[in-house]
Amino acid sequence: MTQQGVRWTADQVLALAPDAASRKAGSKLGAAGPWSEAGSSDEGTMWGLCKGSGSKPYQTVIDIADAAGPAYKCSCPSRKFPCKHALGLLLLWAGEDGAVPPGQAPGWAEEWLAGRRKRSEEKRAAGASGSPSAADPEAARRRAERRAERITAGAAELEQRLTDLLRTGLASAEQSGYALWEETAARMVDAQAPGLAARARELGAIPASGPGWPVRLLEECALLHLLDQAWLRRERLPDELAATVRSRVGLSGSADGPPLRDHWLVLAQYDTADAKLTTRRIWLYGTESGRTSLLLSYGAAGRAPELALPVGLALGAEVSAFPGAGQLRAALGEQFAPPSPTTVRPQGVTTARAAAHYGEALRHDPWLDAVPVTLDQVVPTPDGDSWQLADADTDSALPLTPAACSRPGLWRLVALSGGAPVKVFGELGHRGFTPLTAWPEGTGEPVSLC
Repeated sequence: MTQQGVRWTADQVLALAPDAASRKAGSKLGAAGPWSEAGSSDEGTMWGLCKGSGSKPYQTVIDIADAAGPAYKCSCPSRKFPCKHALGLLLLWAGEDGAVPPGQAPGWAEEWLAGRRKRSEEKRAAGASGSPSAADPEAARRRAERRAERITAGAAELEQRLTDLLRTGLASAEQSGYALWEETAARMVDAQAPGLAARARELGAIPASGPGWPVRLLEECALLHLLDQAWLRRERLPDELAATVRSRVGLSGSADGPPLRDHWLVLAQYDTADAKLTTRRIWLYGTESGRTSLLLSYGAAGRAPELALPVGLALGAEVSAFPGAGQLRAALGEQFAPPSPTTVRPQGVTTARAAAHYGEALRHDPWLDAVPVTLDQVVPTPDGDSWQLADADTDSALPLTPAACSRPGLWRLVALSGGAPVKVFGELGHRGFTPLTAWPEGTGEPVSLC
């Protein structure tokens, strides 16, 4: 099928927006009015001129067949990615037949597209030939040993601080506030253990988290103690669990698993941000293998990560898994077909089976916050001051997380259901279920709840 035959939905386009403001502004530009000289090609590229506030229109070009997801270029000064003009052009292409007709790309668009093709070819050639100057393996081994020694020293120091906290009583954590754990986290950063630093920093927020905080603090301290001890005794652990421990303390590995080629359905995409980093999580489902994989992409504070895949579409590609027991993270490899619509949906389970699956996953990775789950035939129902997803055919249910109950996506899910069963994909953890995408009964399009 040529790219002209592939048509996205407006929801799939808007799921690429970096924030609500871009989504709103892009929607206003999804009509023919501000656009001129718009066109597209069978290779999955499109271009157009969008009238702005200046004397010259903005030049926008998009490549939706890029191996790393849709790629964009716009002459506007926006630092958002994609900008509102790229979203508007995608909406124009997705909405009305003939609004972005087939044609020959103008010079400014062809220059950018040719540059991208050249860089892609060079990257493939470099990957095929290998690195021209391999790193000294002995030097790499010595660096790894020095870092492991620093992490071990940091873990020992963290153990002492946890011991001091329990000796003086949990009430001291409330009196110390953030300062104690921020300083502890800084020490773990010095020890080159960012995973330990992140968990230590999270402890500082628990005393201010409301009733029952001592129990939650003790639980998190126990998990941190378990991670410390696992690192200090990593030589005694099975290889896969040891790999998980290394990942949890912050030793980044490489995606060295064998490439798995499949048609990958994009289940969900959402961003989380802190003062320094924006993290994008993209969940994929192999329509042939039945495997669920997680892609992570990062951007500097205030900037969206470059990797973006439209929810509900499927792409032919290879992914390679990262090491670790029960780890779902993978790296996106070569792409063989651009994202395109599909009627395939992930297999779903009951709420009881989903809870059992989470328990099984914790045996492999006790520090796991949540697992990806697709629930079949569930109905969103009120549960006191909160909400739950109840099985249509049994008396079991899963509570929604407090964060999910405060998001607009909850009301989209309720409206989509209308009291009827729906299929819902999301993340299940000890705080409950967070819905990310839903499918209505029948052959309806997926709805992003992020």
